[in-house]
Amino acid sequence: MPCDIVLSVPRSPHYDVVVIGAGMIGAACAHALTERGMTVAVVDRGPVAGGTTGAGEGNLLVSDKVPGSELELALESQRLWRELAESLGADALEYEAKGGLVVAKDLQSLGALQGLAARQREAGVEAVPVPADALGELEPHLAPALAGGVLYPQDAQVQPALAAATLLRAARDTGRAELLAGTAVTALAEGRVETDTRGTLHCGAVVNAAGTWGGEIAALAGAALPILPRRGFVLVTEPLPPLVRHKVYAADYVADVASGSADLQSSGVVEGTAAGPVLIGASRERVGFDRSLAVPVLARLAAQAAELFPVLRDVRVMRAYRGFRPYLPDHLPAIGPDPRRPWLLQACGHEGAGIGLAPATGRLIAQLLGDEKPFMDPTPFDPARFQEEQP
Repeated sequence: MPCDIVLSVPRSPHYDVVVIGAGMIGAACAHALTERGMTVAVVDRGPVAGGTTGAGEGNLLVSDKVPGSELELALESQRLWRELAESLGADALEYEAKGGLVVAKDLQSLGALQGLAARQREAGVEAVPVPADALGELEPHLAPALAGGVLYPQDAQVQPALAAATLLRAARDTGRAELLAGTAVTALAEGRVETDTRGTLHCGAVVNAAGTWGGEIAALAGAALPILPRRGFVLVTEPLPPLVRHKVYAADYVADVASGSADLQSSGVVEGTAAGPVLIGASRERVGFDRSLAVPVLARLAAQAAELFPVLRDVRVMRAYRGFRPYLPDHLPAIGPDPRRPWLLQACGHEGAGIGLAPATGRLIAQLLGDEKPFMDPTPFDPARFQEEQP
């Protein structure tokens, strides 16, 4: 008696886009892509937010951005973060619209701060001058001998690991995204991503959202992206009653962010959290992927925080953690298609601003892949600016 025999041949999964990296940038890209109906696989060799995102403070800042393309990206991200807080729930992100307060220790730094604020206002930033005698109304525990400051009401904060997980969950809830954690990418070519545990993933495009490790992923495709790790430490105090109302930092922090020096730089950055502990930063140094606990750096951060808030001098530090910011030489992220491999889109190199810039980065990537008109000129972020370093 004849019968039909149907052989079941395993097929490799096919996606519109494979996003490499399950940190904040990768999560934002996946969210934006699935919103436009694309199918997405998010691949990461570790867990969600297991890299730079999990070691961040969750800052959503415009206060530290000079007028230009990065500030334009930040302003759009601020708008999108507010939308996400409304649609997904502020608690699901631990979104706090706390505002930022930048303070100056002397008249010279105050003049520079006020000059920057004036330029930022012309670019659409809310920047409110605060005279020295009014600082205490905003922050009662602030040191009394400061020259003045500027209040930035648009600055906000999220809990970065929670926010990344929430965006990934929202993408998966559409039925168009899959998370492949614990899966390392071993090779890249047009139309496919080779992995160590899931075999070949066929796709139309690849987004490199691997952060500090983005250069390694680019190299798998034969591309070059000169990302270097820039180490930073954060101190976490014991739980405290509300002491710090805003994100507060010294004006010299902006110069540290813009510096290209490999040497250690630090400036006082202090902010409270909803859970009670105070977070203290910020340091920057290029020491490769050295994860050593640098006690002198921690002591320096603690001293700078106590200068801003003397009340912290007798507070216990419960722990310290470190992370590696993805540093590119011109301090701008790489966002867009590789000039020689247009199927590979870079979305990394945001240094310490990745959490804040993530939603707008995801939107830009989705618009470029969807042949939409970008909301801003992406040219300053074009990976082609590094093409001389490509083979």
